[in-house]
Amino acid sequence: MAKAKTNYTCTECGGTSSKWSGQCPSCQQWNTMVETIVEQGGNNRYSQPQHMALAQTAPVLSLADIDAIDVPRFGTGIEEFDRVLGGGLVAGGVVLIGGDPGIGKSTLLLQALANVSHLKKVLYVSGEESGAQIALRAKRLNIDARDLKLQAEIQLEKILGTLADLKPEVAVIDSIQTVYSDALSSAPGSVAQVRECAAQLTRVAKQTGITIILVGHVTKEGALAGPRVLEHIVDTVLYFEGDNHSSFRLVRAIKNRFGAVNELGVFAMTEKGLKGVSNPSALFLSQHDNQVPGSCVMVTQEGTRPLLVEIQALVDASHLPNARRLSVGLEQNRLAMLLAVLHRHAGIAAFDQDVFINAVGGVKITEPAADLAVLLAINSSMRSKPLPRGFVVFGEVGLAGEIRPAPRGQERLREAAKLGFSTAMIPSANAPKQPIEGMTIIAVDRIDDAFNKLREIQ
Repeated sequence: MAKAKTNYTCTECGGTSSKWSGQCPSCQQWNTMVETIVEQGGNNRYSQPQHMALAQTAPVLSLADIDAIDVPRFGTGIEEFDRVLGGGLVAGGVVLIGGDPGIGKSTLLLQALANVSHLKKVLYVSGEESGAQIALRAKRLNIDARDLKLQAEIQLEKILGTLADLKPEVAVIDSIQTVYSDALSSAPGSVAQVRECAAQLTRVAKQTGITIILVGHVTKEGALAGPRVLEHIVDTVLYFEGDNHSSFRLVRAIKNRFGAVNELGVFAMTEKGLKGVSNPSALFLSQHDNQVPGSCVMVTQEGTRPLLVEIQALVDASHLPNARRLSVGLEQNRLAMLLAVLHRHAGIAAFDQDVFINAVGGVKITEPAADLAVLLAINSSMRSKPLPRGFVVFGEVGLAGEIRPAPRGQERLREAAKLGFSTAMIPSANAPKQPIEGMTIIAVDRIDDAFNKLREIQ
């Protein structure tokens, strides 16, 4: 028997090379080249011809002549999940959801599919668990799954045959890394198998209108395993965030062709499965009997939802030649930049101090509107003087010491006022034209101006 021909494929970009190298010649990433078998072409009764179009060739039209109609959606019965999806599932849409093992991906999808099964025909394809294991989980979660169809299968051609015969409206593939095609000789989970199986399932979804939800594994760095093209193929990419040791889970939309990106859904893991949290701001605020130094509350914007998050800072004298800078939930490089701005434009030096920053509740803040809260928390810790009760801030700090506006400032202020905060320090450009009932607005332009006004009210 002739030896199978192999080449080397990059797990990040999918680029190929005839010989192994430490760095991918296409995307320049290191240690991403893995050996794969060169695939031979082949089709069967269920697989589609290669490079087949998703729709019939349409005539060339002017964009103004095409009707822009809203995409119809249907809910999953889980409000927080629908929020992340942009309002619900879309017929023919393909959703990819990833997260750490045991974080709750299968649990959430089983709950959602059970809710949808009362109105639509659904199919759950499991490649990792047997039917008995899933039935046991449904019983433990007290899920009414009488109308939910289940298939334990990992061969793509059999899955496509089931989709063609059963014609479900929603199908879950758990997980895409376990599915393999007979047309390819490489092992399940390889770059070629994941790419081909995802493309075949996406083609079926677009042609038949079936909503397909794919579960994806993640690498040790937290990114979705397999080629990056997997995220480009699908319509929506969701990530599970959170610590397995915590009862709270965050689901974030990284990509969504039918809704807003960076939308956030907050869940609590209970004995009966994942439950949506109606007031997530309460998770990210500590309950102090008295105000404590180094604590500052900010309003961050996650998609269309404003959230109140507590930023905590601890500043202590350093006993090392190089002072430590540690940030959890915020970008560490930005912390070093903010400390330089604090010294240059506010005259507060921290070069001989260890500085630790933490965003309470395990949330990750990526927007720069947290800058002002970080600096005020650091100053509060250094002076051992707490900020006033009911005090909330937001604003980006520039290298010149200016405080720049944050998007959707009015929505942030209304959310803070709704939760009982009475004083807000914000950029001057975000100052509301009409006063907000029960809230005092302190508008500032520069970081030194912010510290001066803060001393007046402390």
